[in-house]
Amino acid sequence: MSNAAPPAPADLAQRLVALEAAAAALQTDNQALRTENQLLRQKLDALLRRYFGSPKTETLDRHQLELLLAGLVGRVEAPAPARTPPAAPAVPASARKPARSGLPDNLPVERIVLVPDEVRAQPEHFRQIDELITQELDWEPARFFWRQYVRPKFVRRDAPTQRPPPPMPTSPTPAPALPQVPVLAWALALAPIADEKEVLIAALPNRLIEKGLPGVGLLVHLILSRFEDHLPFYRLEKIFRERHGVPLSRQSMVEWTEQLATWFQPVYRQMIVDLVASRYLQVDETPIRYLDREEPGRSCVGYFWTYSRPGGDVIFDWQTSRGRDGPAAFLQRFQGKLQTDGYAVYRALAQERTDWVLLACWAHARRKFFEAKDHDRRAAWFLKQIGLLYALERHLRQKRAGPALRQAQRAAEAQMILARIRRGLHCVGPQVLAQSQLGKAIHYTLDLWQELTRYADHGEVEIDTNLVENAIRPTAVGKKNFLFVGHPDAGWRSAVLYSIMGSCRRHRINPAHYLKDVLTRLPDMKQSEIPTVTPGAWAKAHPQARVLPPK
Repeated sequence: MSNAAPPAPADLAQRLVALEAAAAALQTDNQALRTENQLLRQKLDALLRRYFGSPKTETLDRHQLELLLAGLVGRVEAPAPARTPPAAPAVPASARKPARSGLPDNLPVERIVLVPDEVRAQPEHFRQIDELITQELDWEPARFFWRQYVRPKFVRRDAPTQRPPPPMPTSPTPAPALPQVPVLAWALALAPIADEKEVLIAALPNRLIEKGLPGVGLLVHLILSRFEDHLPFYRLEKIFRERHGVPLSRQSMVEWTEQLATWFQPVYRQMIVDLVASRYLQVDETPIRYLDREEPGRSCVGYFWTYSRPGGDVIFDWQTSRGRDGPAAFLQRFQGKLQTDGYAVYRALAQERTDWVLLACWAHARRKFFEAKDHDRRAAWFLKQIGLLYALERHLRQKRAGPALRQAQRAAEAQMILARIRRGLHCVGPQVLAQSQLGKAIHYTLDLWQELTRYADHGEVEIDTNLVENAIRPTAVGKKNFLFVGHPDAGWRSAVLYSIMGSCRRHRINPAHYLKDVLTRLPDMKQSEIPTVTPGAWAKAHPQARVLPPK
């Protein structure tokens, strides 16, 4: 047997070239597969973040999914269809209910039965086998109506029904006719008239406005429209006249509002007593314009000073100026921690009161750095550090941490962040102009540094005054609608009713239920019962009236 001849050098060269080409092709395909795999992973991660990572419950649109998975058709095989479970029994059409989240099931139902004309004409020729129900949500506007208190009068059955008749008038000499007037009086005396002491009649219930026109329901609607929905009186006058055909003047509504505020004054004073007795208060103020007859041709600026605490009532105090007299009088008996913004009046009062601990608001400090971030990029670093403080507060709220745990975690984590912020303030402060946005933010924060950092030492204190600012915010809508208070002496009634409405919002109770119950009981209520009808006390006694969990 002869040995095979070795391949020629030319053949070896060709095979080597072919192997190199195949290796290059494999390397290219491998690189393409790696790139495609990386692209698939990125798209899969994006899909998972989009579908599961969003804090909001959102549905993924089919077109968005097709766009996200573009180019994968033909490359990724669809998974084998899973074994379908046995079909559930069909639900009759009459038993199906539309899935509408949040709508109550106990609403009144008005049933309208639609019968075909043929069945209506000859009902004896048909029998019903099923029914289809189509449901729609409707609304009926409010209506005016008269409420009459009918009080029948009663007498006892054995009570005398007649007075003894007086003697007939006589004359010593005959006369052609008797005088008509005495005879008429004698005849009327024979009418069945009972003694007034024997007549029984039910007492009229005590009313909010004695001998007045409005009932409790109308007064509740008036308060809600004016101080919750922020409708000016002239708009209410137009609505009543044009939509309901009832002409009620705005002057009458103003007078009724003043009387309601007077009725609520004992409740308002009790709310102040309870609030001032606490050891922690948040304070803020908001301007509101008013008209003064002594200043014709222009409006003046007054202020609602707002006092509150987490979980407590909200108090609005009307003052015609932003001076120290208003808060000094209101806080005369307060002792404890007072959290405010950087207004100088609070610091001046705190210097005179050794029983106060003054704290500042980090939201105001953050706001100044936020305003400076577009002018100097270094402000973003401070915003990030303040964000870490708020991240800790969110974590504590999610854990429903109490004061002791909040104080411990603030000492362990917040103190380090605060120290880092302070070093940054001293480092960047000399490098910026004092009048620049960042310079103003740094100066504001350093000036209030002691007040800003005290919250970390007290677990019951919030990091900011956002709660009291949120209580003020609804009044801004009212200011845009009714523009001003009509008289400087009229601001107190707005303060009283805004306090009632703000406290109802704070405790998350339905203000209509609260007003209807309290205004019905107030005319017969004793002074000792007033503490039971403040919004905070009423919310505890009527948990079913809450529309949301309390703040």
